[in-house]
Order: sequence, then C-alpha cells, then structure tokens
Amino acid sequence: MTAKAPSLKPEDIERYRQDGYLTGRPLLSAETADRYRAACVATCGQPIKDGVHRQASNRVKPYLLYAWAAELARQPAILDAVEALIGPDILLFHTTVWYKDGGTENFVPWHQDATYFGLAPFEHVTAWAALTPSTPENGCVQVLPRTHTRGQLGHLDQRDERAMLSRGQTLNEAVDATGAVDLAMQPGDVSFHHTLLAHRSGPNLSKAPRIGVGLSYIPAHVKHIGETRLSATLVRGQDRFGHFDHEPVPTADANPAAIAAHADALHRFWVASESIPEMAYAH
Repeated sequence: MTAKAPSLKPEDIERYRQDGYLTGRPLLSAETADRYRAACVATCGQPIKDGVHRQASNRVKPYLLYAWAAELARQPAILDAVEALIGPDILLFHTTVWYKDGGTENFVPWHQDATYFGLAPFEHVTAWAALTPSTPENGCVQVLPRTHTRGQLGHLDQRDERAMLSRGQTLNEAVDATGAVDLAMQPGDVSFHHTLLAHRSGPNLSKAPRIGVGLSYIPAHVKHIGETRLSATLVRGQDRFGHFDHEPVPTADANPAAIAAHADALHRFWVASESIPEMAYAH
C-alpha cells in the first residue's frame, strides 16, 4: 500500500531547480517500507561479491533480480514526483542498494552521480528511498545545495576500500561543507537530487544497519555517449528514442531468466562505467 501524498507543488519543482534537491517526503507507508526492508535484508543483506568490483552485484540493479525492488522502482507516488521533475516518459537507468552495517567505517565521498554514468544531457534524477531511519549518526546522505549549477566537476578515483562508490570517485577539490544539509529521513521517506549535485554520506556509527535504495531515473530522450549499448527499464510513458535496450521484469526472485538478464545488464554497465572518461572531459 502506498501512502497518500500530494504531487509536487510548483514551489517544490522550483526549489529543486534552484537547490538541486528535495528533502525526504513520506511517499511510502511505514508498512510498505518495512516490507521492502525485510525483503531487502533477505535478498541483499549478505553481499555477493565478484572479487573485482567494490559494489556487491546483488545490490546493483536489484530490480532485475527481485520482485520487491521491481515494485519499489514503479511505486506511483515516486514516479509522480519524478514525472514532475523530468517529464512523463521515464526510464529507470540504474539502482543501488546502499546498505551500511552498524558500526562500520564505510562511507560515500563527496561526488556527483553524473561523473561516470556517461549520460547526456544532464537530466538524471535520483530518488533515494529510506527503508530504515537515516540520520547523521548512521550516515545519512548530505548534500551541498546549488552545486548542480557548476556543471560537471573534476574527480579522482580513490583507492580507499571503505569508499562505497564503484571507482571511489571523489571531488578533486577542497570541499567547503559549511552549508551542507543532512537529509535525515524515516522509513518510507523519499528524497530527490540532481545528477550534478555534490553529496556524500558518512560511516554508520549506530548499532543497526542503515538501508536505502537509490533509484536513477532519466527522461527517454537522454542517451549514453559511450560505445557500449546499455539497457534500461521503461517505467512510465513511452520510449520514442530507443537509446537503450529494454530490460525485462523478473517473474520470480533470482530465477534463471532473472539472473541472466541481471548479469547481462550489469556486465554492460561495468564495461561502460569503467571505460568511459570522466564526464568533465566528455563534453
């Protein structure tokens, strides 16, 4: 069951345009969030590592493997807000389960999502759905308002294995965090941020896991500029452009067809993200 929530108001949309983000709002009921949390723990609580990439494969694009993640990505209240921000024809490009165990030092450095996605133009929006409380103590997302207006900034690939991003990408400049905003949320809250907004999250100093899901949506006219043809999922409207191969909906959790579709999509994504230059040099 989805909690009743009003569509974004004109002032919300203007705030997103100006600041690059919207704070969390209750778009999912507490019961729905708890159901997703339990399913996420059951399917993604133990990371499945391939020995090559930092991010666990079962926590990347899980909507191709598990029914709960496919359902979450299509929640009408989330898509209503996304439509208000980027238009009615919506592709789900990527999804990551951000699972921080209690008492761990894992963190996400200051970065922009656009850096290695290879998408043009820069119109991707991330909906970040909290499945547990997300607080400064347990490493909630922190944003720097209005940094999305600066365009793609330079990044470095960080070797620190505690950095949870695929290449450990971190801004290659001193960050003045004086005006940073903590996006503290309760289960069922969903925040939104622009692909160029600088953001981070700290380690989980609490005893319980902090779990959230980042859902990356793009309007159908956005394309990938790399040589690898990628896949995406049409979740609303029409795809009149055909820039991506369409992904299937899993008919059962981690059945052979779902595993094969997930492996194909993930392989393409890793090849592209590892070979594409930083977007600061691709435009």
